[in-house]
Amino acid sequence: MNKIIYFLLLITTQSFYGQDKVAKKPENVIIINNEISSMEKVEQYANEGFIKSMSKGVSENERNELFKKFGDKIGDKEFIIIISLFTEKEKIENDKKNDEPFENIESTKKNDEYILNVNDLAKDFTLKLIDGKEVKLSDLKGKIVLVNFWATWCGPCLMEFYDIPTKIIEPFKNNDFVFLAISKGESKETVLKKVIKLRKDGMNFNFGIDPNEKIWNEYATKSIPKNFLIDQNGIIKYVSTGNAEGNLENIANEIRKLLPK
Repeated sequence: MNKIIYFLLLITTQSFYGQDKVAKKPENVIIINNEISSMEKVEQYANEGFIKSMSKGVSENERNELFKKFGDKIGDKEFIIIISLFTEKEKIENDKKNDEPFENIESTKKNDEYILNVNDLAKDFTLKLIDGKEVKLSDLKGKIVLVNFWATWCGPCLMEFYDIPTKIIEPFKNNDFVFLAISKGESKETVLKKVIKLRKDGMNFNFGIDPNEKIWNEYATKSIPKNFLIDQNGIIKYVSTGNAEGNLENIANEIRKLLPK
């Protein structure tokens, strides 16, 4: 382990306990045609059918290049959204394709993203936390457990984290409730670097690592963030994907249903 990183982590962890609020949630920086734009503009282009592609997050090199042009207006690379637009000619061709008849194929069910689903017994696992401790899911029987799969490069995951202290941790701090944030497919060193920032901003979670995706592969596939709410008997009671508006409120309501009456 990098001793400097570990030392910084200890400092930020200790400072958190004297902190009574979470830092302001980062804002997405939207770039359209190599210019900073707004969500209103995105909605306008979407309604007119001009959006060709959307990329959430950029590489470190791409972020550095953007910084040369935009300076401090560019935030962390995870919160940069790059949008590509159709030209007028491309839009005409795309509209023609969309107007062509197509075979009615049953849409993919949302549950295809889950290996384990509601009413399944949660698969037991041993999670190594970044401080070196280990947590075994079966040892938490009798408690309500929320398992969150995330990654340091995932903008929606990080946005969700900024709301978890107030919407999930604080309301249930006096209950038998445990939150486990599991980094998917990343090294301990990579996660530590991000956790230093997150804890400084007020996120004192049980951060664990799943570098080989052993735990992830027992639970789900495809996109993150994913949440699995597990009851006191180890049964999955609620699942969700993404960070849509109202998602954490829904999870909080499901937790309340599991609390002793």
